[in-house]
Amino acid sequence: MRVDRLACMLICSAVSLHVAHAADTQLGVAHIGGGYAFTDRDALNEGAAAIESLGARCIKVGLALDSEKPSSALYPGHSRWPVVASLVDLAATPYFRELFERDFETFILVTFRPGRPAGYWRDGITEADEREEEKQLADLTRYLLTTYVQSHKTFVIQNWEGDWAIRGAFNPATSPTENAIASMIRWLAARQRGVERGRREAGVGRSTVLHACEVNLVTPVVRNATPVVTTHVLPHVDIDLVSYSAWDTKDDLGAFEEALGVITSKRRARQSQGCSVYVGEFGYPETGSTPDVVLQRTAERLDVARRFGCPYAVYWQLYCNEPIATGARNNADFRGFWLIRPDGTRSRVCELFDSERTLRGDD
Repeated sequence: MRVDRLACMLICSAVSLHVAHAADTQLGVAHIGGGYAFTDRDALNEGAAAIESLGARCIKVGLALDSEKPSSALYPGHSRWPVVASLVDLAATPYFRELFERDFETFILVTFRPGRPAGYWRDGITEADEREEEKQLADLTRYLLTTYVQSHKTFVIQNWEGDWAIRGAFNPATSPTENAIASMIRWLAARQRGVERGRREAGVGRSTVLHACEVNLVTPVVRNATPVVTTHVLPHVDIDLVSYSAWDTKDDLGAFEEALGVITSKRRARQSQGCSVYVGEFGYPETGSTPDVVLQRTAERLDVARRFGCPYAVYWQLYCNEPIATGARNNADFRGFWLIRPDGTRSRVCELFDSERTLRGDD
């Protein structure tokens, strides 16, 4: 389904930079911390190859989640990850170089400074921290744009589920402090400055690097005005894109569509060239449900994202990362967030990627 570009511009405020294929929602796949594997390849590229085989053109991976979950913890299998001091050093490892050479159009990278907790800024951020955030993202942006200058690739650098980070707890009822809100604004602004600086320093090329803020609690805005990133951070900082990790609306299709509208209305407007809100995570567990229900719910949300004009909708995920049993090995030992099950069989959601190929006219 092709979304009219003018309609998308009326619905969404958008980035001032071009987002490739902004009017066509790319159905992507997350590959982060999967609980099993099938080959003796390094874990990062085993999953990437599987996602390529599905026909997806967008992949979401963890470049560096934080000091507690570095790449070595996310992709440990058949890998020897070096200790790195910078994001550039990490992006230049053989594992990520192989990934970035793959035939994806878009790489969404969950990215934090190596060696720092993801929410270190929550109790206050120093000017030195802001300078280092800006430097790290500027260096990474410049590296990606100069290394892949002829490739027509898009790299989206984002945080992970900012509403948990700003609270320091996985509890929607926990209210973020004023200090945490102010610090997150400064932290995101420093990251955005870094990406913009890296773009200026790299000059004009065929690849694109964008910066996104991910939010994950939007329904409280509608229901009881609980302070969330959407209402208390986005209006105060320029961001290229906003990612919605859509778990608070996974059981309510109408609320999912409403959430996309709320995010769009609250973010600071920039010059419009396409929709600037994408679905960074969505899915439904197969365990306790049926393959038919999971396919139906996924297709419904993808259709909403397309109508809304979202540039990306990322399915969570390739291999399930949530075991429900010690020493999990079998399908029943996991919650069922997967495209490929532990026994090697494929979820019916894979049929959506077959449909994507047909729409694109791929062989």
